[in-house]
Amino acid sequence: MPASMASGTSGVSGSRRVLDCRSFWKAGAFEAAAAAPAREFHDALEAADFDRARVHPKFLHTNATSHKWAFGAIAELLDNAVDEICNGATFIKVDKSVSSKDNSPMLVFQDDGGGMDPEGVRRCMSLGFSTKKSKTTIGQYGNGFKTSTMRLGADAIVFTRAIRGSNVTLSIGLLSYTFLRKTMKDDIVVPMLDFQIQDGHIVPLVYGSQGDWDSSLKIILGWSPFSSKEELLQQFEDIYSHGTKVLIYNLWMNDDGLLELDFDDDDEDILLRDQDKASGGVTKTQKEIVQQHLSHRLRFSLRAYTSILYLRNFENFQIILRGKPVEQITIANELKFKKAVTYKPQVAHDSQVVSVKVDIGFAKEAPVLGIFGMNVYHKNRLIMPFWKVLQEGSSRGRSVVGVLEANFIEPAHDKQDFERTPLFIRLEAKLRQIIVDYWKEKCHLIGYQPLDPQLRSQYKAALKDSGNPGPKSQQKASTNRRTGGHTSNLLPETYDDVEVIGLTANGAGSGVQSFGRTQENSIEPAGLDENSVDIGFDSVLDPNFMEKLSEENIALFTRREELRQRDTELKQTIGELENQLEETKRKCSELIAELQARKSQPQQFPYM
Repeated sequence: MPASMASGTSGVSGSRRVLDCRSFWKAGAFEAAAAAPAREFHDALEAADFDRARVHPKFLHTNATSHKWAFGAIAELLDNAVDEICNGATFIKVDKSVSSKDNSPMLVFQDDGGGMDPEGVRRCMSLGFSTKKSKTTIGQYGNGFKTSTMRLGADAIVFTRAIRGSNVTLSIGLLSYTFLRKTMKDDIVVPMLDFQIQDGHIVPLVYGSQGDWDSSLKIILGWSPFSSKEELLQQFEDIYSHGTKVLIYNLWMNDDGLLELDFDDDDEDILLRDQDKASGGVTKTQKEIVQQHLSHRLRFSLRAYTSILYLRNFENFQIILRGKPVEQITIANELKFKKAVTYKPQVAHDSQVVSVKVDIGFAKEAPVLGIFGMNVYHKNRLIMPFWKVLQEGSSRGRSVVGVLEANFIEPAHDKQDFERTPLFIRLEAKLRQIIVDYWKEKCHLIGYQPLDPQLRSQYKAALKDSGNPGPKSQQKASTNRRTGGHTSNLLPETYDDVEVIGLTANGAGSGVQSFGRTQENSIEPAGLDENSVDIGFDSVLDPNFMEKLSEENIALFTRREELRQRDTELKQTIGELENQLEETKRKCSELIAELQARKSQPQQFPYM
């Protein structure tokens, strides 16, 4: 960057390197300085055309407002690392660090992907440039790095190391909204430094003049968490042969003056403030279960959100959050009475036929908790978690959860929604129909009276033949209906499309009725209107069933927490034993070495 562009920095060198307003949604309101003289502006463009994007600084903030949700911005940076799997990436680390200048927290992302050469890092930090056009990569707009970093904090610095043939390069780039605001720039300035490895030594790689390189170094040292060139180069020590590290600092705060991201409440997680507000559940115990459920925790727990962020489990790649790998969860495997439905959307007349598999079933907590919604992925990436296709307030569709990968429609720029195209509207209508059809067929398995007339008549006949059992027998029968007659397996993993409903007479277990209805796994596409499905009919829940099933779910929930705690204790014990074993081995090695040393020494006898 030329020295002319660094003018104005000296006047603020002693001021605090933070914005006056630290709230993201208010940080865009400011008045820019008057335009620079035409000659100075022209000279600056001629000298630094390669290093700069000529866009007003206010656009950085405006561009970042596409992310309404901070976790959506974090997901963008995770996507960049996932896209590097093809270049050998095996991990992405997300953690907290502390600035050595002012002890303020920083958010750190580090991967071991292919890294970026000098040209690549300039493409990354320019606006609207992308080379990702494959069918597998997630990023495609070339805008994710800028929007995500600026949504999480006012400033970001990038360290990247790459190997291209025999050339090893190290590059540093600074995207600082604070610098642009404090120096009243009317154009975006992105200072960058490049180095290369020559004969085992790190030497500057100068593309313009040495004066430009020195000016960029001065700005980076003045507006980054680092005070010397040596401190900057130290950041490459844990990148090893190739990879990228992004540090986001001057993190945004909420209206109460607290960091939007909470690093303190959980040492193994990053939490989002003001989002932990449980909804649903009548009793205190039910609300506690809701608070622990994934559909609720993903709103404020980064570990919960990233556990379902990608549809397919990675083979040789890990998301390491605050030193602990994230355990991936496949939502479809968490369902009971699961069924696969095929949907063939009408994409275009001249395009290939698209077939989409929709996994649908009841949540394990059904029907105690009304958790429901469709989880829609695009190119393996979660776009809409627990999307409520049906309106809330009706029992129809209660506890029904689905999963699908919709690669035939395009996500919005923030990757938290889809473009509202006619194709998306037809998908919404089809999913609504799939849910209602599934509910009609299987709602009796979680205690609701069957909606199908034939099933309802068989259901009533079964109750009549059982001799109208009392409340206790009805509770046991309800549990049997839920488990297909196997009372010991309350949370089954898989079920066939034909279910068995077991009804007991006075606990004897003699009156067993088997009935069901098979449904085709393929649903042909149809032109559905948005209001073509009636969702206003409420089913009737069997008496005494909810109370019994609630007790069973609470017991299972408590047991699960006990097992998790026990598992944590066992892992800790194993770790301690392994450390003791290593210490014992070390002491044994020392003793063996000492014994061998003594044996090798010549024996000395006293003179007689």
